[in-house]
Order: sequence, then structure tokens, then C-alpha cells
Amino acid sequence: MVKSWTPQLLILEHANIGGYLTHCGWNSTIEGIGAGVPMITWPLVAEQFFNESIVVDVLKTGIRVGNEEWLSYIWEPKLTVSREKVEAAVKWLMAGNGGDEVEEMRRRAKEVSEKAKKAVDHGGSSNADAIALINELKSRRHRVRANKL
Repeated sequence: MVKSWTPQLLILEHANIGGYLTHCGWNSTIEGIGAGVPMITWPLVAEQFFNESIVVDVLKTGIRVGNEEWLSYIWEPKLTVSREKVEAAVKWLMAGNGGDEVEEMRRRAKEVSEKAKKAVDHGGSSNADAIALINELKSRRHRVRANKL
């Protein structure tokens, strides 16, 4: 019995992980990008379709296997994905059926991962933006306090 959450990021960063089947939730998507592994995307609802589009269409580090139509809730009958479709995607990504295209996807996944890590590292663009946001919020708090006096 599993008594706690699986250390997903630790698993994804293992050298032998060659791909990741994901529902494209925000955290799972960010973890896959950070780990630098190609993804097989299977969104279910809501923003997961937007996240899938980022992975597949923008970053080009994933392949679609799930629903291609946005759903408003999980219990719609359109959620069925055939085992053949999943099998074909796994073979394409993991068994070499994708050839050079898969190798390019793997290269891009590693490149995007490196860029993402640099962005959040000390002095990176996301790190600098987060610090700027914190400083802006602090200055607004001080202005609000000063106006109350």
C-alpha cells in the first residue's frame, strides 16, 4: 500500500526514464518540462488542454494520445481512449518507431529543461521577476500603511 505521494520529480529525473504519460495538470506538466523528458499527453478537463497545447504545439516535446476536444468535466463519455492509441504512442516514443523525430523531441525536451532551470535559478529571468513582484507588493503595503497614518 502506498502511504504517501510518489516522488514524481525524482522518478522523472532518473536517467532511465524515456517518456512520461501525463494528464497535463499544471504541476505534472512543469515537472515533466523540468525533468527534460518527452511527454505523451492525455488531458481530461479544463486547463489541461491548454497545457497540452504548450507541450505539443509550442515546445514540441510531446505527442497527443488523449481527447482532442475540450471537456468541461471528467464524467463525459468522450473520455475513452483506445488501448491501441496508447500502445501506438508508447511504441512511437519508447520503442524507436518515431525515429529521428523522437530524437529531436528528446533534444528539445532537454534544451527546454535547461532553459527553465536557468530561468528560476539565482539571477534568471523568472527569479528576477519573482523578486520584482515581491518588492512591488512590499512597496504597496508600505504605501497603504503610510496612507492610513
